[in-house]
Amino acid sequence: MSLFKLSPYSLKEKKGKEPIVGITAYDYTSARIVEDAGVDFILIGDSAAMVMLGEEDTFSMDMDKMLIFCKAVSRGAKDTLRIGDMPFLSYHLSKREAIYNAGLFVKEGRCHGVKVEGGEEVASTIEAIVNAGIPVLGHIGLTPQRSMELGGLKVQGKTIESAKKLIKDAKVLESAGVFAIVLECVPAELAKVITEEVEVPTIGIGAGKFTDGQILVFHDVVGLFPEMRPKFVKTYVYGFEALSAAVKMYIKECKSGIFPSEKESYKIPEETLKEILKE
Repeated sequence: MSLFKLSPYSLKEKKGKEPIVGITAYDYTSARIVEDAGVDFILIGDSAAMVMLGEEDTFSMDMDKMLIFCKAVSRGAKDTLRIGDMPFLSYHLSKREAIYNAGLFVKEGRCHGVKVEGGEEVASTIEAIVNAGIPVLGHIGLTPQRSMELGGLKVQGKTIESAKKLIKDAKVLESAGVFAIVLECVPAELAKVITEEVEVPTIGIGAGKFTDGQILVFHDVVGLFPEMRPKFVKTYVYGFEALSAAVKMYIKECKSGIFPSEKESYKIPEETLKEILKE
């Protein structure tokens, strides 16, 4: 499907009508799986730094790496809405650079929009990107790129002051032109208030059941990242353990001579073999 036939703004039409379901994926194979399953949109997240590259956090992710992951997902999920996650320092230095990098997600990464972390402090940058014709998905609550400022990966909005700020941030982002807002690690009751206060969809991750939609990382859904299984994640199959068992069986069969068997082997005609052996 053409890049231009999938619009992020179509998600706005689902608010109040049907739940929105997103998945964060990073490669061709997982993209094919989630598209086949019928997900509403795919986020190519900067969390690829941890899940795919083994880093401790997302700060090392850069545009070059993000575009590689975006291209892979775009090949695997041609008919699904795709949003690229703008990495640390890709939109912080200037609006001009933010627009340029957002444009790379569309031009080279074949994405339909970008995600930007932050509230009121990045609203003018988001507005500039939107005015350049690139849809933006907002992201407030726990914003990993600001984890040092937040004191770590903690639930946000538990105090009156921080809750009011999140409500304000959501309204400011809506005014800046975002098509939806991710609410990460926010108390369910607060997420419900925010969802009712804005006209754009809210997409929860660790934000309870009252948001307009949900998103989880593919590797969490299928249990491929045992190093980190947060409270808000529901794992539907323990893929790491299942795949590990499969590989162990493969090793065992190779060592014992069971694999490859005649079934997995190629043959040549007996007459041809005889001729070869004569020489």
